[in-house]
Amino acid sequence: FFSECVWTHRRSSKKTLKMSHRKFEHPRLGHLGFLPKKRSQRQRGKCKKFPKDRDSTAEPHLTAFLGFKAGMTHIVRDVEKPGSKLHKKETLEAVTIVETPEMVVVGVVGYVKTPQGLRALNTVWAEHLNDEIKRRFYKNWYKSKKKAFTKYTKKYANGSVEKDLDDLRKNCEVIRVIAHTQVLKVKNLKQKKAHMMEIQVNGGSIADKVDFAYKFFEKAVPVDAVFAKDEMIDCISVTRGRGFEGVVTRWGVTRLPRKSHRGLRKVGCIGAWHPARVGYTVARPGQHGYHHRTEINKKIYRVGKVGDATHKATTEHDATEKDITPMGGFGHYGIVKNDYLMIKGGIGGPRKRLITLRRSLFPQTKRVATEEIKLKFIDTSSKFGHGRFQTAEEKAKTYGRTKA
Repeated sequence: FFSECVWTHRRSSKKTLKMSHRKFEHPRLGHLGFLPKKRSQRQRGKCKKFPKDRDSTAEPHLTAFLGFKAGMTHIVRDVEKPGSKLHKKETLEAVTIVETPEMVVVGVVGYVKTPQGLRALNTVWAEHLNDEIKRRFYKNWYKSKKKAFTKYTKKYANGSVEKDLDDLRKNCEVIRVIAHTQVLKVKNLKQKKAHMMEIQVNGGSIADKVDFAYKFFEKAVPVDAVFAKDEMIDCISVTRGRGFEGVVTRWGVTRLPRKSHRGLRKVGCIGAWHPARVGYTVARPGQHGYHHRTEINKKIYRVGKVGDATHKATTEHDATEKDITPMGGFGHYGIVKNDYLMIKGGIGGPRKRLITLRRSLFPQTKRVATEEIKLKFIDTSSKFGHGRFQTAEEKAKTYGRTKA
């Protein structure tokens, strides 16, 4: 009899796995892993972790870069996935264009490991700094005396910089360079103050890393020195702000019935009488968007270099001479004139938002990561409305002369 009871209990429990009614099972709405949902303290995505320095025999290299989100378009390509139903078939995918002007290295920082984490030991700066990075050190540039780093240059005259570099070589365990963007190259931003970040150097010994960083002082580093085509990267950014929103938009809870008293875009019950407080898991209205987010494993479909064929939107199958910028420019951005990355899918944040691009934390071995991408077509029709034409010449042929 007991064994029969257990068997019936097991059978009944198997039946209840299938959701019969909201009364018995209801998955919660909204992820609690991203609490608190508040406005980000910073506008630039922060690298809270860099890839591990696994291979000391590798050449020293940078692990991150900064770019500006220009906009989106779509591409057509052939899928190379044996066994998949899409194998050897065309697919249409959305891509994001991130403009990545060269970054300038202006310093190097050395860290030592302590039980509490990394501690900065010393920082060595370059001899000459641009005005665009000096602006970062002032709240009000035009009222200031612009004397930043004028005394520091004397260190190069008396040779104390070499002592500081030797100190880094002997005592440090982690080396990072200080680099800044060249915002004046991106005219669409209407900004003169450069963005600055620390980028970890991986590969080689500590002395190799310090020499690598010092070699790049006051020099521009292009994006193809950090990333390559078909590589998987992480995109760190602050999402688009949407202000104060209610529970239906912010958490995705279900609206109440039409005849509900005192509104229907609400949570029906925010908790029991006791405990006499509202739990943190209950959906509440508040800030939506402008959150700091990291999206991992985004594939690079193309690295566009200025003056190279890769900067154009031409492919083997589409020989039309056209630029990567769509007709009329990217909406609320303009024309892409510098190097760029074409990344699969969307990226958090509005146009012109600064995006931190980082090498993947772990070596990617999935088939998606190892697949070689061969683009057949890149769309350059107008993104303002229903674009019909890929180039201005094509439009002129269709319409003919439109003005007297």
